[in-house]
This record gives sequence, C-alpha cells and structure tokens, in this order.
Amino acid sequence: MFSLTKIITNNNQIHSQLEKDIFSSVKHHSELIASLISGGLIIVAWLFASSLSDFMWIAIHLAAFAIGGFAKAKQGILDTFNNKTLNVELLMILAAIGSATIGYWSEGAILIFIFSLSGALETYTLQKSERDLSTLLKLQPDTALRINGGEEKVVLVEDLVIGDLLLIKPGERVAADGIVATGRSTVDESALTGESIPVTKSIGDHVYAGTINKNGRLTMEVTTEASQSFVQKIMALVQHAQNEKSPSQLFIERFESIYVKSVLTLVGMMIILPYFLWGWSFTDTIYRAMILLVVASPCALVASITPATLSAISNGARHGILFKSGVFIENLAHVKAIAFDKTGTLTIGAPEVTDFLVKPGEDNIEIIKRVTEIEKGSSHPLAEAIVQYAETYETHEQTTEINEMMEETGIGVRAVVNHEAWAIGNEKIVRSEQQHDWFERAAKQLTTEAKTLVYVTRQDEVIALLALKDQIRHDTLEAIQTFKDSGIHTVMLTGDHKKTAQAIAKEIKIDQYIANCMPDDKVHALKALKNRYATVMMIGDGINDAPALATADIGVAMGAGTDVALETADIILIKNRLEKMSHAYKLSNRMNRIIKQNVFFSISVILALIISNLFQVINLPLGVIGHEGSTILVILNGLRMLK
Repeated sequence: MFSLTKIITNNNQIHSQLEKDIFSSVKHHSELIASLISGGLIIVAWLFASSLSDFMWIAIHLAAFAIGGFAKAKQGILDTFNNKTLNVELLMILAAIGSATIGYWSEGAILIFIFSLSGALETYTLQKSERDLSTLLKLQPDTALRINGGEEKVVLVEDLVIGDLLLIKPGERVAADGIVATGRSTVDESALTGESIPVTKSIGDHVYAGTINKNGRLTMEVTTEASQSFVQKIMALVQHAQNEKSPSQLFIERFESIYVKSVLTLVGMMIILPYFLWGWSFTDTIYRAMILLVVASPCALVASITPATLSAISNGARHGILFKSGVFIENLAHVKAIAFDKTGTLTIGAPEVTDFLVKPGEDNIEIIKRVTEIEKGSSHPLAEAIVQYAETYETHEQTTEINEMMEETGIGVRAVVNHEAWAIGNEKIVRSEQQHDWFERAAKQLTTEAKTLVYVTRQDEVIALLALKDQIRHDTLEAIQTFKDSGIHTVMLTGDHKKTAQAIAKEIKIDQYIANCMPDDKVHALKALKNRYATVMMIGDGINDAPALATADIGVAMGAGTDVALETADIILIKNRLEKMSHAYKLSNRMNRIIKQNVFFSISVILALIISNLFQVINLPLGVIGHEGSTILVILNGLRMLK
C-alpha cells in the first residue's frame, strides 16, 4: 500500500512538474509562437484564397493582424504614453492598418508577421543572454549539511549564518561562500570561471557557492551570507549591465523619436503632394505613402546595436569576464594605454624560491632541515615560500628543538639550534667584516634578476643563500604582446624599487614602468596617462589599486569577487587571467565592427528602398520584405557575438 501511494505521489509530482515546464516554455517563447501562428494564418488564406468568401478572407487576415501584432502594438502604445515619444512600433502598426484600408490585406499581414518575427528574434537575444547567466542561480543548492556540536543536519541555505560549519561530500555542490576548515580536495569552478581544470583546495583556501567538490571531503566555514554570495553578485552585475545602455545605443534611441516624426511628416506630404503636383490617383498616393511608411522605418537601424551588445555581454560572462555596462565593452576598443599593477596582476603575487646556493663543503640537506624548522615558526611572508620549497627535499622526521627563537622586524628571524646561533633574513644579518667571496658575485647577479635574497647564517657565517621571486604569470607575456601589437601603450605600476621594476619590465617586454608607487602615486600616473592618451585602462587587484581603478576611464579588477573589486571596477575578471582581458579587447573590437556593419547596411537599405519607392520601382510586398528582411539580418548578425 505504501509503495502504491508513493508511486501515485511521484507520478502526480512528475505530471505537475511537466505541466509547469510546458507552461514555462510556452510563456518563454510566446512572441515567437504568436508570430508563427500569424504566418500560418497568412499561408492558409493564400492556399484557400479561391474558395474563401470575402468575409472569411478578411477575418483570417484580421486574426493574423491581432495575433502577430498584439505584443508590438501594446509595446508601442505604452512606450508612447510613458515616454511621450513616438517609436518604430507605431510606424509599423500604422503602415499595416494603412495597407488594409486600401485593400492590401495580405501585404499588411505579411508586414505584421515579419515585424513580429524580427521582434521575437530580438527578444530571443535578451532571453539567451539572461539564460546564460541565470543558470548561475541554479548552481547554488537550496540546502546544506551543517555541522553543529558534531551532529550533521540538513538546513536551508537562507538559514545559514556566518561562522557555520558545513560538510561538503565528494560530488556535492558548495552551498555558500567560505574557507576550507579541514580536508583537501579538487574543486570544479568551471561554472563560475570558465576554467575546465579543477583547482586544489586545502585549509584556508576560499571556496564559492555553486562549485563542485570532486573527490575529498571538505569542512568549510561560511564567510558570506547567501544573499551576498559570489554567484548573487555576478547576477546583480550582469542584470545591471543589461539595463545600462552604450553611447551608440543611447544616440540611436534619441535619434529614433526625431526620425519617426520626420517619417510621419514625409508620409503626410506623400499623401498630398503627388496627387496635386504629378496627377497621381488618390489610391496610388496612399499606396506609395504606405510603402514609404514601411521602408523608411528605422527598425533595422534600431536593432543594429542592442542584440550585438547583449550578445557580447553574454559571451564575456561565459568566459569569466563581467562587464558592468555596455558602455565599457564599447569603449574598450578605443583604449590607447593600459596601466598594470604588478603584484597579483602581472605576477602571481606569491614568491617562490628560484635558487638555493650552499657554501662549498656544507651539507645542503642538513641546512634545509634547519631552515625548515626555524621558518615554520616564523610569520614572515617569505617563510611560507621557503617551507614549501624545503618540502621538495627528502628529509627525515624533524626532532630538533628550537630554542630562543626571535623575529626582528625588517631583518629576519634568529634561533638557537643545538647550541648554535642561526639566523635567516636579509643582508642586514650579514656581518660586514666577514668574507663574501663565495656568494658575493652570485648575489649581485640574482639582484639584477629582480630576485629577493634571503641569507642563512650559522654562528654569524653565511652558509647558504636563497633567492625568491614573485613569478610572472604564464599568460602575462602573451597578453602584453597582444596589446602592443594593437598599438596600445603598456605601463607597469609597482611599489618595488627601480632595479627590481626595471628587471621585471625587461622580462615581460612592457613599454614603460613606474617604480616606488604608493596608491596616490598610481592615481597621479593615471592622470598623466589620461592627459597624453585619449582613453586609459587600469588593471589591478581591486584592493590597494581601487583609487587608480576609479581614476582610469576603464577599471579592470583581477581576483575572485572582493567587495572593492566589484564596487570599483568597470570590468571584472573572475579569475586572475590576463588572457581573458585579451579576449575582452578582441570581443569589443568585434562588437564595434558588427555594429558598424549593421548601421551601414540598415541605412543603405532604407535609402535604396525610399528612392525605389519614389520612382515607383517597388511594390508594397517587396518593400515589406526588403525592410523587415534587413531588420532580421542585422539581428542575426548581432547574434554572431554569442559565438
């Protein structure tokens, strides 16, 4: 009995869900469905024209008018009342009604059908952009497995609070933003970043809602409320970008109202003047006026920009590039100079040991063991890099006790090991009177390579030398070369001293560098660049670079969603990948090129059709096909930006 009840319940749930899916699909494609029904009615009237009465003929076409034109007529009327401006939709409705009044029912219905079809395509562009991004919302699970006092309990995500501990099992999606408390695993972040390679996560690493835990068990601490998760921030940014309009789009919208008024004035003149001046019949003047109303409408011109811009925003989001507005994706192609922050942008932001030199006769394994023991107790940023490097050596279990360990700010760390005084730090721990022969030449060479030197001394004698360097990102050289090939001036801004900046600038082949930069120095540098170049872009990590990001014409934030990055920057790279910025630049150029193609094509078609109408070369069906066909073509051309 229980099984039967369960089966019936499941079937009911399946049917209910199926009904919801069908209703949602119909609602989602309502414009396209209405357009196709309108076209179907026109075909029916044409196929059975000989057997239909005049009443049925007109009734079928009226149905085609009403079904196909309702959405656009409603939109045109509401926009006119709300914005107090005339629009393209009204022109099309007037042209269709005018065609019907002089007996051209089929032509008017075809006009409505093609116009509604082009509108459905434009709606599809917006919905496709929204679908690509709204799928992010589905990534965030509804429930999470919370650990409280050793007990596991399934709770709603909206009930989570900062500080909660969650258990993420293999194969499960992360339910909230947070940091790993225990465990180690690989996490698939491709849904957010577009990167197909899973990222290894261990204690202290950040994890984001919607990503997938691949293999190990993770315990994480929630650090962000569900409403403020990275996924939610991305959605808010994209929705804002879709509502913001580019300069070209704003110009076209301002131009549309003036143009529509001009067309209506010309149509009025067309109805009157040829009848009196050239002896045309009244039917001919009305007919030519209706053709003018159709072919002079700027539908294709209006549709030249929005589909391409929305498609470009959607394309960028799929590749981990978030544009806050169409303004920035349009202006990106006009950038003449780019300023890069060094640490975390051009470089990884975490130093690595590149060289380990040991005094002749010393045991390098023994030294690295002692260094590891001492540095594990140090809080210096370089200590972690040295410990990680030491792990590459095969050393036995450490049992030595460290005595009298003491850190000296600006110098390094000192300790007593086996009654011997050890020190690890910069050149200040090196006694000036001792002989530097064995390491002096190497130290000079390493310094010219922009490497940081760490000396190891035992009983005040230098017995080892470690060189560390913040590694250049693997995609930095390619990205900078792409910008330089495009004629863009590249500048590196860094707080490093001149020699280090010079060495890194030479390595990455950047045009210019400015060393010893504090945050306000970067702002002054940006202002100087803006005076010299028309449009300047700044790429930084979004924290200490915030003033410079705000000063630049276009600010680009590297990094995964810090508040400063999201609030200050105009473009956000979800992952610290400069190659994504190269993609964004190419995307901007391609979008602007497609928009220019659309504008030129649409204006050319409008002029050609108007001239053809004045010389009575085209009829209404050809005018409808030429005008609405050009509108569909520019929309389809804009949709190419989705690829």
